[in-house]
Amino acid sequence: MLSSLATYPADFTAKMIITSILYLALLCISTNASVISQKPLVPQASPTWTPDPLPLVIWHGLGDNYKAEGLRSVGDLAQEINPGTFTYFVRLDPDPSSDRTATFFGNLTLQIAQVCSDLAAHPILSTAPAINAIGFSQGGQFLRAYVERCNKPPVANLVTFGSQHNGISQFQNCATTDWVCQGAQGLLKGNTWSQFVQNKLVPAQYFRDPEDLEAYLENSNFLADVNNERVSKNETYKQNLILLEKLVMYMFSEDTTVVPKESSWFSEVNTTTGKETKLKDRPIYQEDWLGLKTLDEHNKLEFKLTEGGHMQLTDELLKEVFKQYFTPKAKGN
Repeated sequence: MLSSLATYPADFTAKMIITSILYLALLCISTNASVISQKPLVPQASPTWTPDPLPLVIWHGLGDNYKAEGLRSVGDLAQEINPGTFTYFVRLDPDPSSDRTATFFGNLTLQIAQVCSDLAAHPILSTAPAINAIGFSQGGQFLRAYVERCNKPPVANLVTFGSQHNGISQFQNCATTDWVCQGAQGLLKGNTWSQFVQNKLVPAQYFRDPEDLEAYLENSNFLADVNNERVSKNETYKQNLILLEKLVMYMFSEDTTVVPKESSWFSEVNTTTGKETKLKDRPIYQEDWLGLKTLDEHNKLEFKLTEGGHMQLTDELLKEVFKQYFTPKAKGN
């Protein structure tokens, strides 16, 4: 090679040598990139450091509305612990009464798509490096679905309280004067897997009976998809979920509203024997369908137990959450 180059002018020879070196360097980079792309998914550190607290998004539960006084007090606590926190309350309708109705009636696929669009277009949320999120009851699994399906703006820390991550095997009772709830319950009984109910009634879309999984996998409009339980897995759901800095799941010790209450921790409970299969003993974790195992291996998955019945929250507990998970980190941490 060197002898053949000797017949060319020196400057031309130098250019050819440099070109060859650059080509080999590019070839090495390309080869390494190919190898890297085949490595297992590893959560990447989110560039969420900011001296100011990240915006907080809150999604309320069944039978509540975004302007409820109790919900607004949660936003006040967030501001008290981390001054400057901008709080956004998820709403499916600007009218509080209609927003409450939407917790019972609606297609979850469309509702979550609407929230994805609303958050992405919000002038403050869309320009933040990331957001924090709290989901109360069913709002928890809905926010998880937001992370999986769109995640723009991205969620840094997601905290859920009494959420039905593994669904419910029994519908909750309604107050005798709650006609919206009573109407929904009337349609649910005996019609859970009909196309009409799966497209119209919210609680039916996260109903899951371990003794009737075939019907669930075939007909579920929401939960079977966001839990990646069908044969065909959505890899985007996993890729998005493992970007969380923390997924914190609170279960209420005396919860009788969510059946089974262990659903708050992704556990499965046999409806006949009552035997509990914990998350780590289930395929959804062992085969890492959603990235929960990956999060756990990087200390980003937390199981928390709090005393009391469903949604019996104290200011002390909420303040602890705001301090531990939502206080801005020191730069470099």
